Amino acid sequence: MSQLLRYQICIALAPTLLSMPVLAAKAPKSGATAQLTVLETTDLHANVVGYDYYKLAAEPSHGLDRTATLIHQARKEFPNTFLVDNGDTIQGNALADYQALVKPLACDQTLGIYKVMNALKYDGAGIGNHEFNYGLAFLNQVTGSRFRVAGVDQPKRCAGPAFPMVLANVYSAKTKKPLFSPYAIVDKQVSAVGADGKPVTALVRVGIIGFTPPTIMSWDKRYLEGRVYTEGVREAAQKYVPEMKKKGADLVIAIAHGGLDASPYSPSMENAGWYLAQVPGIDAMLLGHSHQLFPNANSKVPQFDLPGVDKARGFVHGVPTVMANLWGKHLGVVKLHLKHDGKRWMVEKDKTLVEARAAQTGDKAFVDADPSVLAAVQEEHEATIRYVKRPVGSTDFRMSSYFADVGDVSAIEVVNQAQADYVAKYVAANLPQYKDLPVLSVSAPFKSGVAGPGDYTDVKPGDLALNNAADLYLYPNALYAVKVDGAGLKAWLEKSATRFNTIDPARTEPQQLVNAAVPSYNFDTITSQDVAYEIDVTRAPGERIRNLRWRGRPVAASQEFLVATNNYRASGGGNFPGLDGSRTVIASPDNNRDILIAYVREAKRLTRAANGSARSWKFAPVKTAGQVLFSSTPGMVALAHEAGLHNVTQVAADDGRGKGTALYAIDLAK
Repeated sequence: MSQLLRYQICIALAPTLLSMPVLAAKAPKSGATAQLTVLETTDLHANVVGYDYYKLAAEPSHGLDRTATLIHQARKEFPNTFLVDNGDTIQGNALADYQALVKPLACDQTLGIYKVMNALKYDGAGIGNHEFNYGLAFLNQVTGSRFRVAGVDQPKRCAGPAFPMVLANVYSAKTKKPLFSPYAIVDKQVSAVGADGKPVTALVRVGIIGFTPPTIMSWDKRYLEGRVYTEGVREAAQKYVPEMKKKGADLVIAIAHGGLDASPYSPSMENAGWYLAQVPGIDAMLLGHSHQLFPNANSKVPQFDLPGVDKARGFVHGVPTVMANLWGKHLGVVKLHLKHDGKRWMVEKDKTLVEARAAQTGDKAFVDADPSVLAAVQEEHEATIRYVKRPVGSTDFRMSSYFADVGDVSAIEVVNQAQADYVAKYVAANLPQYKDLPVLSVSAPFKSGVAGPGDYTDVKPGDLALNNAADLYLYPNALYAVKVDGAGLKAWLEKSATRFNTIDPARTEPQQLVNAAVPSYNFDTITSQDVAYEIDVTRAPGERIRNLRWRGRPVAASQEFLVATNNYRASGGGNFPGLDGSRTVIASPDNNRDILIAYVREAKRLTRAANGSARSWKFAPVKTAGQVLFSSTPGMVALAHEAGLHNVTQVAADDGRGKGTALYAIDLAK
């Protein structure tokens, strides 16, 4: 594969143009052809190596160390490749937290995952929403940037990626200029075939432009408000794509950290790829954020069944498009077939092929890991393991999320207890005007098997260490509390209940209980002896919450509560009704996970009776003619029964989804 010869940050606003000399390459004549294969990683979430820091065990099903092997294989197969990352790269596991929060990097140190990406010679990268989770100062440092935003002290440029990072729709409030370079034009020397059929060396000018969900302004409001602002994805593309073409880009590759949504367009739209593909001039689109696989002819995900989307071939409105799942499980491959028209290279779409290559090669079989990846981060990896082993308390029961969708609160209640305790103490000390309001708390099962049978929270009885706290609370959110009335609380729970499909009691065919299009982290659950409610899954979404009670009495529409949650939810994350930041009464500087750790330290020993059995909700009883099914890890029925879910049975060891999860049934009449 030809090495990167030069990249230019080609925008009038950039203070500096970064470049390297371009080796001489003849301008191809009309009729010359070439194949440029674009490779995508996305949503790596700091999974540099295949290791589960929460279970303290090797995990071969994910990790950039195995994706690296796919990259090496692709480079041997294709003469010309262009490697790009789509973002959500630096946050997501204990290694990320260790480098950001526990032992922050010095300015001259390169973030572990960026060290590996430098070694793999990435050609460029976009910025995801989770890049902002640790704040702008950290992001500025580790990306080797010079942000001009309020509150960022930047005496010099720190170590960072050796490739251009692009983001077109986030601007500094101070300068009104893009936070990152909105695009870059990378000159790639490629092996081509002349019109006469003879091999030639030619130059392809590849433009990359990045986009992140504008909803970062809600999700990380505490870091971003007043410092940056966003522009709609479509508006940013319409502004910069013509400029890229004017400056000589043969190709424009959109690095869109988002999925597809055909709802009416809005500049704040989270998943704007369906509209982005319709902007003239985009030759290929790389998607992310949704943690899905595209192309995938068998996908049942609604966003891939939209008009203009070919989920089998990998095209959106005629634009070749790929989404490489998450955590390095797949490598996106877009084989662009190019033909020169005498002025520039053009994409021959009828000859272009799109695929996503899996690191998994068979049942429990995976490509070998590239050993150089672990070697590059050995020190950080081992330090993270030592960090997460620190004990903070103990538990006499198993806390897991295998059956959280059907009522097991073993991994949720202690989180809610910690959050509610924090808010109650905060109100007593600082907000006497709210002292008479009941304090509730909501949390969600963050891990629900999306990535396979190992992707569940599972904390065994015994000592509780920091890694267990990270397993119970996956994200580095900050604790927020909001004031809502009874009507708002019911609306909140109704939104959470969209996690379930509508069940027809008369239907004799099996029905799936869980709506996979609604992520588990949006299934907010109350676990309080003071609250009780039913979810009637036979009713349409928005009409499911029944018999909502507080201390045995119906909750009045005007009754007020304080609800502990996180900054993501309180500021609009998940689009819950009424939660837009305006109801926030506590915006804590403390992370939910740290609050959980402090609570466990004080409690010392957790018991199921005190910390894992207060289930506020249940399904409204209904007899169904056919089975109601859901998926979870095989062989866990006994665990469901321990949680009091005696209406759960396993009906098949393999649910047929290709993830290794089993099929379970729940009897809603019991």
